[in-house]
Amino acid sequence: MHQQQNRRDIHRQITDHIVTAIERGAPKFEMPWHCGGVDQTRPTNAMTGKTYRGVNTVSLWAAAAAQSFFSGYWATYRQWQGLDAQVRRGEKASPIVFYKEITHEVRDETTGEINEERQLFARASWVFNGDQVDGWEEPFAIDPDPVDAIAEVEAFVAACGADIRHGGTQAYYAPSEDHIVMPARQRFTGTSASTATESYYATLLHELTHWTAHRSRLDRDLSRRFGDEAYAMEELVAELGSAFLCAELSITNVPRPNHAAYVASWLKVLKSDVRAIFTASRKATTAAGYLAGFRETELRNGGLPITR
Repeated sequence: MHQQQNRRDIHRQITDHIVTAIERGAPKFEMPWHCGGVDQTRPTNAMTGKTYRGVNTVSLWAAAAAQSFFSGYWATYRQWQGLDAQVRRGEKASPIVFYKEITHEVRDETTGEINEERQLFARASWVFNGDQVDGWEEPFAIDPDPVDAIAEVEAFVAACGADIRHGGTQAYYAPSEDHIVMPARQRFTGTSASTATESYYATLLHELTHWTAHRSRLDRDLSRRFGDEAYAMEELVAELGSAFLCAELSITNVPRPNHAAYVASWLKVLKSDVRAIFTASRKATTAAGYLAGFRETELRNGGLPITR
C-alpha cells in the first residue's frame, strides 16, 4: 500500500509538472527518430534501386503527402513478396505508369520491304509504399547504435511479455494484431531535450501503455465518456503513462519537455474538458501499475519469467 501511495504521489507531481509546462507554453514536439531513406528527393523502387521518373515522381510524391508516408521506397505487391515483405491487409496501392515497347513488322508499300517498327504503349501499375509493408527494413546510412541498453528497463519490458517488433519508420500499437511496432533502435537520434536512449524508452513505454488497453488486460474503453475524443484521450493516457514509467525506472530525472509538448498537442482538442488531463493521469497510473506488476511478480518468483 505504501508503495502504491508513493507512486500516486510521484504521478501527481509529474502531472502537475506537465500542466505547468503547458501553461507556460510547451515547446513544439520533435520527432525523436530518423525517418529519412537513402534518396528522399526521388521515389525509389525497393526491388531495383532505380528512381521513378517523369509523372511517376509527381504521382508518388502526391501519394506520400496525402497518406503521410515517411518512406521514399515503393514496389509492386509481387516485388515486395520478392523482398520477403508482406503488404499489410487493407492497404491501398498508388498508381504509376510504365511504358512497354512492342515491336512489330511493317511492310513498306513502295519497296515491299518488311521493316521492324517499335511503339511504346502506356500501362498502369500499382505500387505500395515501404510504410505499408511488414518484414522489410528500409536501407539507410546509420551511425553506431546511439541507444544505451538499460538492463533494468529491458527486464521490465521483457517481463510484460508484449509482442514487440522492430522495423519501419513508425511507432504504434496494433490492437487487432495485439503487437507493438517500433523503429529500429539505430533510428533514434533524440531531440534537443532528450537523448536517443531517453527517446527510445519513452516511445516504447508509450506504446506499452497503449498495449494495456487491450480487452484481455485492462479493457480500457474511453469512448463511453469521451465519445469522438476517445482517441485523443487514449494518447494522453499513453504519454502520461510513459512519463510516469520513465520516472519510476530512472530513465529521466524529471519529466522531459517532450512529454509536455506531446500532451499539449492532444489537449487542444479537449478544451471542453479542462479536467481531461487529470482523468488521463488516473488511467495512466492504473496502466503503469499494471505493467509494473509483471516485473514485481517475476522478482517474487526468483527472477524467473512469468508463464502466460
